[in-house]
Amino acid sequence: MLIKITLLILFFAVMLLIGFASKKSARDVNGFVLGGRNVGPWLTAFAYGTSYFSSVVFVGYAGQFGWKYGIASTWIGIGNAVIGSLLAWVVLGRRTRVMTNHLDSATMPEFFSKRFESHSLKIAASVIIFVFLIPYTASIYNGLSRLFSMAFSIPYEVCITVMALLTAVYVIVGGYMATAWNDFVQGLIMLVGIVLVIAAVLNGKGGFMNAIMALSQIESDVPQTMGQPGAFASFFGTDPAGLLWVVILTSLGTWGLPQMVHKFYAIKDEKSVKTGTIISTLFAFVVAGGTYFIGSFGRLFDDPSLYKEDGSMMFDAIMPHMLSTLPDILIGVTVVLVLSASMSTLSSLVLTSSSTLTLDFIKDLFVRDMDEKKQVLIMRVFIGVFIVISVVIALNPPTFIAQLMGISWGALAGAFLGPFVYALYDKKTTKLAVWASLVTGVGITVLNMFLGFFSSPIVAGAVAMLVSLVIVPIVSRITPQLSDSSKDAIFSCYTQTVVVSKKSSLEE
Repeated sequence: MLIKITLLILFFAVMLLIGFASKKSARDVNGFVLGGRNVGPWLTAFAYGTSYFSSVVFVGYAGQFGWKYGIASTWIGIGNAVIGSLLAWVVLGRRTRVMTNHLDSATMPEFFSKRFESHSLKIAASVIIFVFLIPYTASIYNGLSRLFSMAFSIPYEVCITVMALLTAVYVIVGGYMATAWNDFVQGLIMLVGIVLVIAAVLNGKGGFMNAIMALSQIESDVPQTMGQPGAFASFFGTDPAGLLWVVILTSLGTWGLPQMVHKFYAIKDEKSVKTGTIISTLFAFVVAGGTYFIGSFGRLFDDPSLYKEDGSMMFDAIMPHMLSTLPDILIGVTVVLVLSASMSTLSSLVLTSSSTLTLDFIKDLFVRDMDEKKQVLIMRVFIGVFIVISVVIALNPPTFIAQLMGISWGALAGAFLGPFVYALYDKKTTKLAVWASLVTGVGITVLNMFLGFFSSPIVAGAVAMLVSLVIVPIVSRITPQLSDSSKDAIFSCYTQTVVVSKKSSLEE
């Protein structure tokens, strides 16, 4: 216990120190929200990766999908690295930085407003972001508190409250740069921690080959496999179709999540985009791939404590139970590992939500002449409000962690994925096409919550994303477009002539 508490105190001290050290960079809106658009590749890549992976992945997704699909759940981590990181950076990174800077937009709603010359789009997008980031934040608190309860026997409510307060302090004080530097430190902890945990878990089961052998001998209880042995150690697992929906949701979803693409707004320069792409992809391979790989051995740790009285499985308890079998020093490392992942994601979520609500809703509708200091002050206030609401939901979560995240990601990415991607590439994308995507993305997710026409929020979310990619170009071809002069002015940022020195560029 002394080791675990010492590691936690050290972690919290570093986190708060960075927060207060970053205070000078958070005096105006540009500094508080974007770090002055001067953030280097390592900080941006780690900020992207640590915002991507949280306790939702470590506790909720790795446990639930490792149990369902076995070793094949590692495909989720691979998809996260290739689609959610590599392709996201290649397709969105440079263009997002260039166009958002050209349009002088600091948030996704502001980008939509200026890109499509629509004030109403800005308001609608800001409301969607604020509402649907809340269940995601609640799911992170939920997963984090379960791990703390296992390691320290601390009441659930106390865990959530302490995490919320600490997150609020360093984000409120230091803004984006505080989150970026903390993300870098937390990312290093995640990389080291995941390697140590993998080694310890496999060693506890006699090594990799013995663990795979034991997994292959478990008979599948999934109807699709017809009871065949070895399904949990097979290449595509027990349910390839179900696995595919999870890969789509967790990988493609990052392309439309405001807290993820926001990282591209702040990156420093061209070289930083290229370097950040490599770093972010490798980070995802290690962290996401490693996490789902560990979770795939969950059935080897089957225990009566994982089941409710009615015999149903408590998926969110699988990973904490597995990790409880590790030596104390590794439990301490694991707690700090998951804490690092969660705090980085929480800081990103609360900053995105508060900046959106302040800049795109309050300032636009109620106080249009708000100066820089008042904007930063109100953002800080809303960080606290957002955290309080999330904590209230987390104290009485309505469903499993994975389902909470599915609702959030499905609505947000289902609404914004198509509009954001096409807005960067296609001049013919229209305002009404964006509205169509907002309505269908949120509509599919919300209606499924009440009517349940899809098997789970995860499938509903994945379908909403795919619909968004299809509906935007279709509606754009049959609805009024912006004037040619407006389109040319917006896309001129990609064809501007710049002068560079021979030291940094070769002549053609």
